[in-house]
Amino acid sequence: MQNIIDIENKHSSGVYAKQTLTIVRGQGASLFDVDGVEYIDCSSGHGVANLGHAHPKIAEALYKQASTLITLFETFPNDRRAELMEKITSFIPELDRVFFCNSGTESVEAAFKFARISTGRKNIIAAMRAFHGRTYGSLSATYNKKYREGFEPLVPGFSHVPYNNIEALDKAVNEETAAVILEVIQGEGGVYPVTDEYIQAARRICDERGALLIVDEIQTGFGRTGSMFAIQQFNIVPDLLTCAKSIAGGVPMGAVLIGKNVKNLTPGVHGSTFGGNPLACAAAIAALDVIVSEDLPRQALVKGAYFRDKIRALHIPSVREVRGMGLMIGIEMKQKVAPYIKELQERKIIALNAGMTVIRLLPPLVITDEQIDHVVHALAEVLVADLVTD
Repeated sequence: MQNIIDIENKHSSGVYAKQTLTIVRGQGASLFDVDGVEYIDCSSGHGVANLGHAHPKIAEALYKQASTLITLFETFPNDRRAELMEKITSFIPELDRVFFCNSGTESVEAAFKFARISTGRKNIIAAMRAFHGRTYGSLSATYNKKYREGFEPLVPGFSHVPYNNIEALDKAVNEETAAVILEVIQGEGGVYPVTDEYIQAARRICDERGALLIVDEIQTGFGRTGSMFAIQQFNIVPDLLTCAKSIAGGVPMGAVLIGKNVKNLTPGVHGSTFGGNPLACAAAIAALDVIVSEDLPRQALVKGAYFRDKIRALHIPSVREVRGMGLMIGIEMKQKVAPYIKELQERKIIALNAGMTVIRLLPPLVITDEQIDHVVHALAEVLVADLVTD
C-alpha cells in the first residue's frame, strides 16, 4: 500500500489533497482497500456511481463494445450512439436533441456556447453558491472564490444572483441575457434544493425576455433525487439540460439535452473528438437500462426519505438542518465538518463535505437499508463527539 501512495505522491500533479487510503476494488455500495477492508461509499465518486461499483451489466456492455468498436467521431453515424440518443431523449421528449461530450464541465461549456449562438446575446446569469465546473466558462459561472482565485480574468459576461430569490432574478434578466443557469439542488454549495416558486419564476422570466433556461443536472441526474431528472419533479422543461457523472455507469461521459428554442446549431459550431464514442454510449445504454429496470429513482426516493428521517430522529444538538432530495443529503452542522468526515472514514464510511459546515451524503442508489442503518449509527456516535473543528 505504501508503495502505491509513494508513487502517486512522487508523480501526481499536486492539485489533489491525497488521502492515505488506497482503494483497489468496489462492489455495490462498498469500496475495499488494499488489505480487503470494506468501506461504505457515501460519496459515489462525487455522485458518479449511482449504480454502485462493478455493476455486471456495465462490465458486460464494455467488454462487448470494446471487442467491436471503441471510438468513432460523431460525423459518422453509429448504432450504439443512435440507440443512446433515442433512449436519453425519451425521458424528457421536449428535449429531443443531444450533444455528447466527456464530462460535466464540458457539457456546461457547450450549453453556454449554444445559448450565445442561439440568442446572439452574451450575458449569462448564475446563482450564488453555484458550482458548474472548473474550465473557464463553467468556472466563470461558479461562485465560490476559492475556485476562481488565481485564474482571473475569467470569461466576461457572467454575473451571480441570490439562489431562490425571485426578485433578484427578475431584476437581473434583461434583453442582453443569453441564459440563466441553475442547479435543481446546489450540491457543492451546501445541498440546497430549489423552491418550486423560484424555478417556475425562472422559466417565466426567461420566456418573457427571450433568454434560455439552462438546468445543471450533472449531480442530480439519473435517479439520484427520486426521478430520472430532478427537474421533472417541478413540471417545467428547460431549454438546455446538462448532465454527466452517472450517465454511463462510471465511464466518463457528458451530454447536453437541447430543446426547440435553441437555434443556429450548424456543423462546425461545436464538437468533441471523443464525445459520443461507441464505448461510452454502450455503457450509457446499459446504465439507463439498469436505472429503469431496477427502478432506481423510486429506490432513491424511498431510501432517501428513510435516511433523512433516521438522521433527524437522532436529535443531535450540533445539527442545524438535514435537507436534500432522494439520496442527495446534506447535514448542516454548527461547526466545521472536516474532523467529522475524517472520523467517519476511520469508522469505514466515506463521506463528502459541501462547504465548511455541511456533510454531504451521495451513496449509490443500490445502498441497502442495513448499510444506511450502519451509517446512521456511525453518525450518531461521531456527531456527538467533542472533535476539534479548527
